[in-house]
Amino acid sequence: VHLINFKNILLDRANETIFLVKKGMRIGFGGIGKGYAADQAKKVLVGLGFTDGIVNASGDMCAWGKRADGEDWTVGISNPDFPRDILSEFSLNDSAVATSGNYEKFVLIDGQKYSHTIHPKTGFPMQGIKSVTVFAPFAELADALTTPIAVMGVEVGLHLMNQMKGVACIIIDDANQVFSTKNIHEKSLALA
Repeated sequence: VHLINFKNILLDRANETIFLVKKGMRIGFGGIGKGYAADQAKKVLVGLGFTDGIVNASGDMCAWGKRADGEDWTVGISNPDFPRDILSEFSLNDSAVATSGNYEKFVLIDGQKYSHTIHPKTGFPMQGIKSVTVFAPFAELADALTTPIAVMGVEVGLHLMNQMKGVACIIIDDANQVFSTKNIHEKSLALA
């Protein structure tokens, strides 16, 4: 935990260098890397003249234009306990989506599931939330918001997201309760 602190990253813009103050520190791009990559792939494709498309970077997606049949691109929100089961579907119209959860990358120890997402204050795997899905204008933003929302918890995470314009989120907690921001109007958001 003592190595987790963005204030210990020194940026030198003039020399284009980064210095990590404490020995053993490292920077991982798991929090925004896939979203950034999806946005950059979209940028390349749009630059090549593609007027319609969807980029899927291991679940972090951005879409623009329409499908070949003229319909909007759609994304399904998975049930974390049964990831092949779709909880609900949403249109992606010139927007992006990312999900962070404990149902794909985890370890079971004595019957207890431990997430790959580490709480930065405790150093232990986060608990209380199975899944956070964020809709945003860009995949990098959606990707960057999912993990902090999961760490913040339902109440604080929803409060933050409800104050932001142009974003929406769905949170599923460990008790399978489904929560969403005020701007999600889907009626079927419930787990059986």
